[in-house]
Amino acid sequence: MKKQSIEYAKNAFIIESECIAKLLEYFDEAEFGKAVELLKNAPKIAASGCGHSGILCRHFAHLMCCIDRPARFISPAEAVHGATGFLEKGDVMLFASRGGKTGELIPILDICKKKGVNVITVTENLTSPLAAGADAVLKMFVNRETDKYNCQGTTSSTVLAVIFHALQAALMEETDYKNEQFAIVHPGGAVGERLNNKKLTTGGN
Repeated sequence: MKKQSIEYAKNAFIIESECIAKLLEYFDEAEFGKAVELLKNAPKIAASGCGHSGILCRHFAHLMCCIDRPARFISPAEAVHGATGFLEKGDVMLFASRGGKTGELIPILDICKKKGVNVITVTENLTSPLAAGADAVLKMFVNRETDKYNCQGTTSSTVLAVIFHALQAALMEETDYKNEQFAIVHPGGAVGERLNNKKLTTGGN
């Protein structure tokens, strides 16, 4: 392997760790609180984004399901062909768009407004259309992507993941979510085995 390749690989750790540390400086407690309250009270939650943002939105929907908040990812392509029928008044749609003006998402925002669906936007651009049309806006910060051309959705994906993890952590506390609930929906794998161990879940001997 080329020496330069090793340097780029090591740099990825440095770039992303520095970004996460800096991200906390952009944490808006009021906006974050609004987002958590909307998610807490939503009968259903949807998330949508394109490319890497869309992949992370799938992760967000899964995080919500893991804490008993019914959620699904809605593909931007399917959204304007009937998939937004999943959403009803009082539900929440979360958009992830670094630039805040992803063309495929703007029509979905219009649908949400017509249906009375609450909107959370995660973006770096607070003056963008997706931010302006949102009920709560969560600010992204990206120092740079990890590739040498600063183009691949690497650090920006990590930032989205951290914001989504923060939302889940806060929601668990706000809804008084118990590990016993997770044990019911996650019986599989090593985690399920640990969660459903009688000694851990009931305190039995």
